[in-house]
Amino acid sequence: MNGAIPSSGGYDGIPASDGYDDVNVFLRFLQHLGWDDLLNVGYFTWPTLPAAINGGAPFQRALVRRSLALLRAEPGHLVLDAGCGRGHTTARLADAGCRVVGVDVSARQIAWARDRFGRRPRVAFEVADVTALPTTAGRTDLADQSFDRVHCLEAAFHFGPEGRAAFLAESHRLLRPGGRLVLVDFTWPTRATPQIDRLDPHGLVRRSWRFQDFENLDGYLRKATATGFRIAAVHDWTRPVVRRSARLIGTIGTVAATRAGRRALCTRWAGLREFTTADWNALLPVVAAHAAAGREMGYSALVLDRPR
Repeated sequence: MNGAIPSSGGYDGIPASDGYDDVNVFLRFLQHLGWDDLLNVGYFTWPTLPAAINGGAPFQRALVRRSLALLRAEPGHLVLDAGCGRGHTTARLADAGCRVVGVDVSARQIAWARDRFGRRPRVAFEVADVTALPTTAGRTDLADQSFDRVHCLEAAFHFGPEGRAAFLAESHRLLRPGGRLVLVDFTWPTRATPQIDRLDPHGLVRRSWRFQDFENLDGYLRKATATGFRIAAVHDWTRPVVRRSARLIGTIGTVAATRAGRRALCTRWAGLREFTTADWNALLPVVAAHAAAGREMGYSALVLDRPR
């Protein structure tokens, strides 16, 4: 399965890894606004919101800091960074003294990570499917009970319902007794799961990031306990992550809807001058769809321990 796309992931038959390429006009837009090594939404507090004029990177790093703080990884720990993307979180863990294996299904993202962070000590990047891990990935042994920590930040929504259950099982298998999984993901916050078809009727959000639906929070917790995890904590980060980012996205969409607004955006972020009229016309409904979905979806940080 090394390098395989999860069978339950993706959208309309298009693999999840294809959501992070140059065809994704929304990703291109966000990159001009400051996305670089990280591809998460970000953590926004009211005092820091004015800094959004400088782009999204500081908020993305704030989310990483909070996620890694929950992990409580210590120097010498062996950590799996599942769905590591471009490797920023993997590098942060290595810089803190951990031995880290960053795994992602996208060969392109792993190549980026190796180029940027692969020469650091204690780091390895491998292409693998975290919902069905091989026994070895590159030179890394993925044996049972061999890892101290597993970290998964904003990747599991790609896996699909079967893939998320499989990832929990793989994480439990890898972790030593007393080990910890921190899983941060989009969720539906209530038992009555909203219909994503209603929030995203044209599939603009799902097509952008190649996923089917979000997991219900209660469903996540049931799957975790059924796998054998003890739920150490559940943090609701809906407001600072998706609600505030949705407001910002909505504001940007309003500005970008006029020629004068687009000129202002291009003055602030010169790279946006590459956008053609067709690009802007394609972008605007995608921005509006993300803003609408962000007003109802949830965002949760799950701290799951394997009992000793």
